[in-house]
Amino acid sequence: MTSQLAAPPTSFPDFLSRVNTYLLNPLVGLIFAVALAYFIWGVFVFIQNSDNDAERKNGQQHMLWGVIGMFIMVAVYGILNVITGTFGLPPVR
Repeated sequence: MTSQLAAPPTSFPDFLSRVNTYLLNPLVGLIFAVALAYFIWGVFVFIQNSDNDAERKNGQQHMLWGVIGMFIMVAVYGILNVITGTFGLPPVR
């Protein structure tokens, strides 16, 4: 018995579906997790250094870039859904 991954793709949409499922979705999820961790680190730095203005500013910058990173990853999920919908593939989850 062979797995679907081992069999060569039979069409271009099948190839795109596999790239989306096995490469793009995990990669986007990983980058989203890194952005979330960066945001949480910024919150930690901000709270821990409540008496130091320079370090609070550093924590704010971490939080800002974490939110920007998460926003970009959500936008990437939206773009991937548009692309997969164009080719008639299942939606990104």
